[in-house]
Order: sequence, then structure tokens, then C-alpha cells
Amino acid sequence: MPRTPSEFAVHLFLDGGHREEVRFPTIQDFQKWYSNELAAKADSNDFISVPIKNIQGEYMVVRPSKVFAIRVEPVFASSVDRFA
Repeated sequence: MPRTPSEFAVHLFLDGGHREEVRFPTIQDFQKWYSNELAAKADSNDFISVPIKNIQGEYMVVRPSKVFAIRVEPVFASSVDRFA
């Protein structure tokens, strides 16, 4: 039986060598954000919001034209991690 990821870590590689990691609860949430925000405005220099999970009072904005690559990594929380 295949394991189900607890969440997805999305690594954004930005102009100038900066890297940022944000997390999405499901791959569908990432795909929705990617399609509606990032891909739709790929050539834009206007800021778009990047959702940051579980961090109140903080937000991140990026210029879509400055995102060079994205790596999506499933994160599996073991039962030990969940109950520690």
C-alpha cells in the first residue's frame, strides 16, 4: 500500500541564487496556486503572494518573472514524528 504524504515542500529557486521553501497540505493546493498565481503571471514583475503555512503574521511575495525553478518534494511524517 503506497504511503500518503503529510504535506508537500515546495522549493522556489529565485533570481540571484536565493532559495525559499513553502509547504502545501496537498499537491492539489500547490497545483491550484501554481496555475492561478505563478504560471498565469509568469512574465510579470508585479508581486504575487506565496502562501506560508502555519506562520501567523508573516507572508511572502515574489515576482513571478524571478522564479527560475521549482522543486516539489512529498513530506512523509512518521508516526513517531506525529506523537513526539
